[in-house]
Amino acid sequence: MAQMTDKVERQKTDASDHSPTDSIQRQNEANNNTPGDDEKEYKHEYPEGLRLTLILTAVVLAYFLVYLDLAIMSTATPSITTAFDSIVDIGWYGGAYQLASAAFQPLSGKIYTYFSIKWCFLCFFFLFELGSALCGAAQSSNMFIVGRAVAGLGSSGITTGALSTIAAALPTRRQPLFMGVTMGISQVGLACGPIIGGAFSANVSWRWCFYVNLPLGGVVSLCLLFQNVPEPKLKPPVRQVLGTAIKSLDLIAFSLISPAAIMFFLGLQFGGNQYAWNSSVVIGLLVGAAVTFAIFLVWESRQGDQAMVPFAMLKHRVIWSAAMTLFFSLSGILMADYYLAIFFQAVRDDSALMSGVHMLPTTLGLVGFTMVSGTMIDVLGYYLPWILLGGSLSAIGYGLLSRLSPSTTVASWIGYQILYGVGSGSAAAGPYIAVQNLVPPAQIPIAMSILIFTMNIGAATSLIAANAIFSNSLRTELQQRISTIGVSPDIIVGAGVRSIRQLVSGPALAATLEAYCKAIDRVMYLGIAVTLCILPFSWGLGWKDVREVKKLNAITNKKPAPDQEKGEENDM
Repeated sequence: MAQMTDKVERQKTDASDHSPTDSIQRQNEANNNTPGDDEKEYKHEYPEGLRLTLILTAVVLAYFLVYLDLAIMSTATPSITTAFDSIVDIGWYGGAYQLASAAFQPLSGKIYTYFSIKWCFLCFFFLFELGSALCGAAQSSNMFIVGRAVAGLGSSGITTGALSTIAAALPTRRQPLFMGVTMGISQVGLACGPIIGGAFSANVSWRWCFYVNLPLGGVVSLCLLFQNVPEPKLKPPVRQVLGTAIKSLDLIAFSLISPAAIMFFLGLQFGGNQYAWNSSVVIGLLVGAAVTFAIFLVWESRQGDQAMVPFAMLKHRVIWSAAMTLFFSLSGILMADYYLAIFFQAVRDDSALMSGVHMLPTTLGLVGFTMVSGTMIDVLGYYLPWILLGGSLSAIGYGLLSRLSPSTTVASWIGYQILYGVGSGSAAAGPYIAVQNLVPPAQIPIAMSILIFTMNIGAATSLIAANAIFSNSLRTELQQRISTIGVSPDIIVGAGVRSIRQLVSGPALAATLEAYCKAIDRVMYLGIAVTLCILPFSWGLGWKDVREVKKLNAITNKKPAPDQEKGEENDM
């Protein structure tokens, strides 16, 4: 028994990993707002039966819509660029969404800490639906980008709200199972997105890729509107929070991180497109972003546990390692989705629907091996081998995808996609499982918020960087073939993906398609670099057997007591 106790203590030390006890205790006291007698008497009652079913249905469906909206863009994008003559804005169609989601993610966590879970969730979901309506009704590329940003802002609160609702509606022992179900549903959304987007774009209109969120959103609202989502603790009065909003919500940090991110992404977007990379505009934006971000870091370090992004949590090895692994993991998935769709629709002249069908090897590999890896981790216990295997296979898959050309055979591009999809799926579940099992329970919501924040920043950065590489490379390749093509690169780039064959034909078309392939290949080189970065960062997750962790947790949690939860928090 003494030996087992020693193992438990070592496991706790490993799980905490540099998370200061005093710091977390102060954070708990701050979050509890120095509870008095009323709060001590507050009882958290879990919903049951139909009420629980409706609450969880709303959460799962909203989560599904967020990931469907993320993936549906890939096969709809070529049609949108043709409608608005805006191929240079491709990066912003995904980047604006990810940027807004990432910038508001930490703030949304603060909002859920102080305000009603139910009404916060519904407000963020309304913003997501409003963004979808704006995208569907967009009359210009700029209006569409604004709609994507609004939808992204809403998605940040949906993700945080889903985690908060699950934690509030289910006992701790039931949460991991339902989190697994929710993640599985989100992967279905990623898999269905390209096909649904292609079907709408080809047979109805690309606008229905966004209008489809509205009726499904009505179902989410009806499921949740008349239900009472329990609060895990008594929250302070709204007036009290609003009276100290600048401090309690850390709005100063938000006012620093948002312009820093916007300047950074504008610099990437403008570089080589509207302005030269060495122009004062691009340099000024990038330098301004760096300076503002440095000020943000200084401010957050001075705020301590009240910070929007607590530095104490960032020192947790498992958390920062999982966050950086996901930073590169989602980046790799989205880049492949966007530029494979362009390859199929521009080079192979697929319809939007057929491009989604031809991307099935990637989506099926991704979904299938997300489930396989998650199941095998539960059976065998080790998550790190799957992440390392996934990162390696993804990098090899991207290397093969960088060989795409107009003459690539069907068997080849199917094989390339299968390898890449299997790799991406193998690495997808590991970071989440590591955090759920190795981070103390009270820290998991904050840890998940940091993971989602980092993941969205990574996706936004990579999509806009990929667009800069693609558009600059395409212009260069077209210019090198100007004698054969006979049409200005600006005209071809401005026409959109689906209009190529209306501008050129014969040898000029062959040269144009070759230029497109070369530009796509250079994006795949970025994909190789991004997926290789998964390997060093994932090592920080450690070589842990989650079966042993669960066994140790079961032993330490055997003795129930009224204040057991409080004791667990103090152990952190």
